[in-house]
Amino acid sequence: MLAGECTLIVEGKERRLAQWDFFYGAPKTEHIIVASDTQSAVILAVGGRGRGVGAGVLYPVCRAAARYGASVARETSNPATVYAKIRAKLPRSRFVRYRRGWLPDD
Repeated sequence: MLAGECTLIVEGKERRLAQWDFFYGAPKTEHIIVASDTQSAVILAVGGRGRGVGAGVLYPVCRAAARYGASVARETSNPATVYAKIRAKLPRSRFVRYRRGWLPDD
């Protein structure tokens, strides 16, 4: 946790995170980081999703996460289903060809 505050939900239990708090989630530990209307945070997250024995991520229904609007309606392992609504709200990028002169000494 680099700055601010947020809420960590692990196995259905909530815990407040503040600057410099650290969380290690062992493989298959149900967890999510959320923020209420009064919280904001800068978080550095590193992970290895879907690697190793029993690869894959399961998105379970979680009552605590649902209070923040962060739970799935039905358990799934499909990330496209889980993130469909948020992706629909993101601005779309477009790629353009590089043009000579955009970088110094070009």
